Amino acid sequence: MTSNGSVQGWFSGRLPEGWFEAAPEVVLDREEITVVGRLPEPTVVEDVSEGVRAGAIAGHLQRFREDTRDQRIAIAREAEHRFGRKVSWGVECGDQREMFTTLSVPVMTRLRQPERRVLDTLVEAGVARSRSDALAWCVRLVGKNADEWLGELREALQHVERARASGPAV
Repeated sequence: MTSNGSVQGWFSGRLPEGWFEAAPEVVLDREEITVVGRLPEPTVVEDVSEGVRAGAIAGHLQRFREDTRDQRIAIAREAEHRFGRKVSWGVECGDQREMFTTLSVPVMTRLRQPERRVLDTLVEAGVARSRSDALAWCVRLVGKNADEWLGELREALQHVERARASGPAV
């Protein structure tokens, strides 16, 4: 099993210097590695409107995306070969976060009628286009509202992973 630390380290060493202000955020699951780096804010004249500032940041993000496309593709191919997962890219600048690529993975689930009715209600109310969208909406809502608890759970899982790694070889 590949640890988040080893993947984080590989990306920190592999990415060109100067791309990001600090080491990128690297998150992985069974199928995907997400790499999000923080860009420095573009230089703008002092006392500009929020619209001008937001436009400068949007242009900065787009320029970075276009200027680094070939290198990001090459690095993603190396990582996909090394870690057996697809790579998604994104950046943050100011208060904006933009994902360039993301992976949508089908997830099989079995729901009883009460759970299906919840999804169908969300679809009928126009909150979601389909049951799949409704389920994704519910997962995002739980993730947002249970963020602290999920963080504690992920931390506990890291302890389990370290304990497994330090145990006897099978």
